[in-house]
Amino acid sequence: MENVVDLIVLTDEDGNEFEVEVIDRVEVEGNEYFIVRPVEEEEVYTALRVEIDENGEEMFATVDSDEEMEAVEEAFSLALMDEDKY
Repeated sequence: MENVVDLIVLTDEDGNEFEVEVIDRVEVEGNEYFIVRPVEEEEVYTALRVEIDENGEEMFATVDSDEEMEAVEEAFSLALMDEDKY
C-alpha cells in the first residue's frame, strides 16, 4: 500500500510560499481545522482554521487564541487515540 501525503502550498504575509504537510483534520465547535507541519520541520505542528472567503473558496486563518488552540490540540489528541493513526 502506498503512503499518500497531502501537501498544500501556503503564502505568508510577505508573499513567500512554503509547503506544509496535512497531518489531520479535526472539527471543534463547528469549525474545521487542518493540523499541518512544514515539510522541512518534522517536529513543528500548527493548526489552521478553515474559513470561507467572499467567493465561497476555502482559505486558512491562524489560530491566535490560546483557548481555541487548546481545544484544537485536545481534539487532535483524542483523534489520535481513537483512530490509532500514527
